[in-house]
Amino acid sequence: MDIFDVLSLIGGLCLFLFGMNTMGSALEKAAGNGLKSLLGKLTTGKIAGFLTGMGVTAVMQSSSATTVMVVGFVNSRIMTLRQAINVIMGANVGTTVTAWILSLSGIEGDSLFVNLLKPTSFSPILALIGIVFYMGFKDNKKKDIGVILLGFATLMFGMNAMSSAVEGLREVEAFRNMLVMFSNPILGVLVGAVMTAIIQSSSASVGILQALSSTGQISVGTSIPIIMGQNIGTCVTAMLSSVGTNRNARRASVVHLSFNIIGTVIMLTLFCIVKSVFDLPVFTQEASEVSIAVAHTAFNIACTALLFPATGLLEKLSMKLIPEPKGDVKEEKIEIDERLMHTPALAVQRCHDLTIKMAKISEDALRKAMFALEDYTPELAEMVRKQESKADHYEDILGSYLVKLNTFPMNDADSHESAKLLHMIGDFERISDHAVNLLESAEEIKEKKIAFSEPAQRELKVLSEATDEIVFYTMKAFLNNDLEAAAQVEPLEQVVDDLKEQLRSRHIKRLQKGECSIEVGFVWADLLNNFERVSDHCSNIAGCMIEMAHDAMDMHEYLNKIKHGNPAFQEQYTRFSQKYALPVA
Repeated sequence: MDIFDVLSLIGGLCLFLFGMNTMGSALEKAAGNGLKSLLGKLTTGKIAGFLTGMGVTAVMQSSSATTVMVVGFVNSRIMTLRQAINVIMGANVGTTVTAWILSLSGIEGDSLFVNLLKPTSFSPILALIGIVFYMGFKDNKKKDIGVILLGFATLMFGMNAMSSAVEGLREVEAFRNMLVMFSNPILGVLVGAVMTAIIQSSSASVGILQALSSTGQISVGTSIPIIMGQNIGTCVTAMLSSVGTNRNARRASVVHLSFNIIGTVIMLTLFCIVKSVFDLPVFTQEASEVSIAVAHTAFNIACTALLFPATGLLEKLSMKLIPEPKGDVKEEKIEIDERLMHTPALAVQRCHDLTIKMAKISEDALRKAMFALEDYTPELAEMVRKQESKADHYEDILGSYLVKLNTFPMNDADSHESAKLLHMIGDFERISDHAVNLLESAEEIKEKKIAFSEPAQRELKVLSEATDEIVFYTMKAFLNNDLEAAAQVEPLEQVVDDLKEQLRSRHIKRLQKGECSIEVGFVWADLLNNFERVSDHCSNIAGCMIEMAHDAMDMHEYLNKIKHGNPAFQEQYTRFSQKYALPVA
């Protein structure tokens, strides 16, 4: 083996790792909504959680990536620790798919069908199809398919390059002597663990072992302990990912590590007993790509079958290793986790869930503030201000998160949803601000003992009821993705605008007649402005929903389109105008 073989080995390894990462990322992006539906099945039981972990890992081609994702879910309270354990076990089985794909490179035979199954035969075809899809289509879904095929072809080319580069090691005495050392099971486990910890992927580590098997110097008995160690080494990624997370997230990473260590200790003990007592000839045979895939699958299935009934014990073990703190110390709630960004579909869903919470907080603050205008209490005022502060906090974390999330590759649906949420959170936060403004008006009314005239009270009640209904339609539209409800908002917003002008004109007339004071007029103007601004933000939210449903984001064009020459708008506007007609002055 000369310097050129070494360079070929390095190049092949780089192509292999790049292809695996590219294919996994593209598969994850393409399956975005599918990952959401799989996640929804987690609550149905242990088997569903196990199958979810296995399926997601088969898609992502990495148990490390799945476990990191699980740590993020637990940290964000999307998933419980018990659910996480089931998913982690499924991930350990799902990761064996890669080894079987890579074992295709070891197929031998002269028939046409067998030759077609060889990666050297179909990889160029997949690469050709992939580049056509990637460069020939503008549709993102087709481009994703192209990236998946190109990633797979690159992976297989890298695998073949590594296998070809190391074939020369067959005759190298030093390499044979090194492998004799690895025949020690304990050393084999350590080598597998260290190698996998460095590249942070058990699938890639197994692939490298399969490539080395082409030298003919690795026996089945030597490969098995290395495979066991690879399962321990893959835990490093999750352990690093859990730094800075809450206790349950750290426990999830500890479960992953303890599961693989316990499984390895038990299986290594059995392996050593069987090897020493029965001395089976299969252990001395040359390892191949297929035999390594078989050993990898058998080991992971055996560990899972052994420990699957003991999920409760693993949970208790993790809680012993990471106990609850003494005293009545409450853990600070982490609203959202950046680890989810590596699974954009789920990150967007989490942002949507948090935006719903934010919207409800803003709505409740507004309704409490409107109630305070009639019956002010200090307790009510404190609740409104706390809710406004919460809405500010939600806008801060969601805004920063969504901006950062948009730098990650997403499919069209997730990209649209992310953009929609980014536009809406500002409007929801401003509604809570106007709630505080209304509250301050209520406080001023109470402190200065301001009393509106009976006509003014009746007029304000009409405006308040119209604003209440526009908030109702806005929340219904957002919470249920109800475009029909969203279509009710803009006509009603126009009615609120009209009411504001009418109430201002009527106030000026009362002022001219001496029926109202200037001091009362300042409070009156503040109330009208805040009610009208709330309706404007409701209009922004509903308009954003309708525009995004039509793949656009031009609010001015949208408003002009629906207000002018739109019979449905005019019909709804007339209906609301009649409903909220002011009493005769």
